[in-house]
Amino acid sequence: MFAGPAAAQPAAAPVQQARVDDPGHPAITVAIWAPAAGSDLPLVILSHGTGAGPASHLDTARALAEAGFVVAAPMHVGDNFQDDSAVGKPNWFVDRARQVSRVIDFLYGPWAGHARLRPNRVGIFGFSAGATTALIAIGGTPDLAGIPAYCARQPEFACKLMAPPAAAPPAWTHDPRIAAAVIAAPGIGFAFAPSGLAKVKVPVQLWTGEADQTVPTATNAAVVRRLLRGPVDFHSVPGAVHFSFLAPCGPDFPPQFCQDTAGFDRAAFHRDMNRAIVDFFRARLATPAQRR
Repeated sequence: MFAGPAAAQPAAAPVQQARVDDPGHPAITVAIWAPAAGSDLPLVILSHGTGAGPASHLDTARALAEAGFVVAAPMHVGDNFQDDSAVGKPNWFVDRARQVSRVIDFLYGPWAGHARLRPNRVGIFGFSAGATTALIAIGGTPDLAGIPAYCARQPEFACKLMAPPAAAPPAWTHDPRIAAAVIAAPGIGFAFAPSGLAKVKVPVQLWTGEADQTVPTATNAAVVRRLLRGPVDFHSVPGAVHFSFLAPCGPDFPPQFCQDTAGFDRAAFHRDMNRAIVDFFRARLATPAQRR
């Protein structure tokens, strides 16, 4: 569930920063990677993990932008490397999913490049808490009320973060503009009841690390895979730990996020993963001409 800040690296596509209004809530800072040219471009939202930020998956954002996607990565308010005040609170994932929709509103509205976007062809990539956010955005409904009982039986890392849920069921934000999702190392997969992903109708690419002890496959990605009712492009990565999905480490990257299993080549893995992600989104979001 936790993913730290990435070291600053140059981006191949022009990068912008914007502030997105979220009425009744603090504004959302967003990094936007946009190809220098082109029109009818598909949009991909990138939702980072807990304690992270827009640059945590910089290589994936760059790969998508270089392939002709506009990429928008919000820094989730109250759940980032500068401010963790919202983590574990009853509205933690409610706020995250709402922020995704506000960012989509901005990209198709006030953003100066909105005329270059392909209408209603949005993808979302989410890692860890961002993967849970993405599942909610595409129609998932976690059962937060069931988390305390689960954690009493089988505590795992996410249980240390979760506060008791609110008495009333939360009002989730689902966004029908999202047409495809890449879900990487999802957190609190155990919180989805048997019908919790029944309303997900979009294609999903699902990733898990076989050595992930932070969000173990059996209680997270495997649950998500089992509950999704459509086809799933599933990738189980030998040797990958939780933080293996973060961008390959630069010299200033916090060392605790750079510890892979012996012999695991994070840079090589990311080249393969980014290629698969680009291919997945291109097949589902791009125009026929863009797929050639």
